[in-house]
Amino acid sequence: MNNIEILLMILTMALVTYLIRLIPFVVFKKKIKSTFIKSLLYYLPYAVLTAMTFPTIFFVTGNVISGIVGATVAIIASTSKRSLIIVAMLSVIAVLICNGIILLI
Repeated sequence: MNNIEILLMILTMALVTYLIRLIPFVVFKKKIKSTFIKSLLYYLPYAVLTAMTFPTIFFVTGNVISGIVGATVAIIASTSKRSLIIVAMLSVIAVLICNGIILLI
């Protein structure tokens, strides 16, 4: 792969990113009055991020059991009003312990 190909890939990615950000401004020129559309546009990024992230939780460690343990710890910690950094640290520690136990078995 030479420098021209790399430059073309970077320019293509920049163009796609720009178009994704430009399209809503072109489509929705007037102020949006529909509460349904407002709600859709508000919650859509969270839904897409969740749909992309959540399945990865179970397969990123190479062991579904440790993914389930980490997700369970994160859900319990977050529902008990812990801060985001505490939730992340507790779930990572739980996954590390779970993987250590699995390796010992």
